[in-house]
Amino acid sequence: MAEEAAQRFLVALGVPTDSESLRDTPRRMAKAYAELFSPRPFDLTTFPNDEGYDELVLARRIPLRSVCEHHLLPFVGVAHVGYLPQDRILGLSKLARVVEHFASRPQVQERLTKQIADWLETRLAPKGVGVVIEAEHTCMTLRGVRAGGSDTVTSTLLGTLRNDPRSRQEFLALTQS
Repeated sequence: MAEEAAQRFLVALGVPTDSESLRDTPRRMAKAYAELFSPRPFDLTTFPNDEGYDELVLARRIPLRSVCEHHLLPFVGVAHVGYLPQDRILGLSKLARVVEHFASRPQVQERLTKQIADWLETRLAPKGVGVVIEAEHTCMTLRGVRAGGSDTVTSTLLGTLRNDPRSRQEFLALTQS
C-alpha cells in the first residue's frame, strides 16, 4: 500500500519511475519511511541508587534523526540528555533509546525535546532532568529559505535543573562541546 502511494506521489510530481534506475524507487521510498517511523523496542532498565549518587549523569551528543511533521523532510543532529538521580539510576544506553523512541515519528523539535524530558521524569522520578537538542532541519536548509549551515537548539529543564541556578548552569555548560 505504501509502495503504491509512493508510486502515485512520484508520478503526480512528474517523476517518471519507468526507467531501470527508478523502477524500485517507490519500494525503497516506502521502506525508508517505514524505517524512519519504527523505533526499536526497549525496556527501561533502572537500578537502585544504593551508593546514593547525587551528581549529574549526562549523555552528550546522542545521534538524532527525525522527520519534520510539516514537510516530511529529515532533521538530524544530537541530543544531550541528563538527570540528577534520586532513588534509581538508569542503564545509560536507555538515554539514547528514549531519544530514538520519540524521534521515530513525524515531529517538531520543541515537542521532541519535551517528550524525552517528561518521559524520563515520569518513569525515573529523578531530582531533575535536562534535554538539549541541536539539529539541522532540511526543510529549512534545502528548500524555502535555504539557510544552509543553520541549526536549531531547544531545551527542556525540569526539577532542580530548572529551579536551581547552579545546577542549571552546570548542565548547560556540560552540554557544550
